[in-house]
Amino acid sequence: MIPDAAIAFLQKLIETPSPSGFEEANAAHYREYLTPFADSLTTDRHGNTIAAVNPDAPVRVMLSGHIDEIGFIIHHIADEGYLYFRPIGGHDSVVVVGQRVSVHTKTGVVPGVIGKKPVHLLTSDERDKGKVELHDLWIDCGVTGGKDEIIAAGVALGDCVTYAVGYQPLLGGNVAARAFDNRIGAWVVAEALRRVSEMNPQVGVFAVATVQEEIGLRGARTAAYGIDPHIGIAVDVSFATDYPSMDKRKVSELKLGKGPGILFGANANRKLSDYLVKTAEGGEIPYQISVAAGGTGTDANAIQINRAGVTTGLVDVPLRYMHTPCEIINLSDADNAAQLLANACAGFTTEDNFIP
Repeated sequence: MIPDAAIAFLQKLIETPSPSGFEEANAAHYREYLTPFADSLTTDRHGNTIAAVNPDAPVRVMLSGHIDEIGFIIHHIADEGYLYFRPIGGHDSVVVVGQRVSVHTKTGVVPGVIGKKPVHLLTSDERDKGKVELHDLWIDCGVTGGKDEIIAAGVALGDCVTYAVGYQPLLGGNVAARAFDNRIGAWVVAEALRRVSEMNPQVGVFAVATVQEEIGLRGARTAAYGIDPHIGIAVDVSFATDYPSMDKRKVSELKLGKGPGILFGANANRKLSDYLVKTAEGGEIPYQISVAAGGTGTDANAIQINRAGVTTGLVDVPLRYMHTPCEIINLSDADNAAQLLANACAGFTTEDNFIP
């Protein structure tokens, strides 16, 4: 069972906004949670937060979970007081329409909604077009006094915006929230470090909350360069297939509540993947097999090609409805992912050879 303090930490991560480039507040939560368990705790110049156990060991293992989320950034304030925005990360414009949002200013949160012309007033060409363009949408914070009023409320160019939704428990041990992609990965590596800190690992374990993954795996690149790990394991979400419209002919079959996925494919060292499977089976930890032919679009991609190459793996937490405000995971999958990584790190030795 996940300790209450760990659940509270997860909820705090979820409900604290941190789009790519705006991760500072959640990095502070990460540091606060791991301070009692880490032998060293640093934040690099890029913003990656690095907690380590046994950092001076001759073999270094990097665990990576990105702490940023998709969101928006204000780039224009109209004379009428409406806010125009650009996306941070990848959005389905259909999802964006009609959402309640929070504009995060230097003085606090200003609530708003994303507005659009009513369907009744669309021309036939606009209806036939189907696709919604983000530049045809705006944020309405309810102002009636125009640009001066919204500026007086503290809103400025460059402010970030997130969906105004939080952490919601559901049936069956499932939970819904925005930003499980990939706050859950950051939570998993933090929990893995907490647990392995009691296991006296031979290797150095570096649990990294990376930044700016949603705009190009940027934090993992710089963190991996700085740590120079021998082994790197990323934790991210992957597409669950246990709901309508998901085609198992196109993506690996993954179900909520059946355990984390272990990647097999070009973005994962096969010996390390086999080791993770063996570790899961030895610890009676449920797991699923995830398959990708090439790069995965996760921190694992950046870690693998760091410097002269890193022995790399990827552990997936199955997730429904990726990049929406209602992402769903099962808490047991995250718990089992953390235990898998803790056991794996405790089992590594300085003599292990993962060279293909």
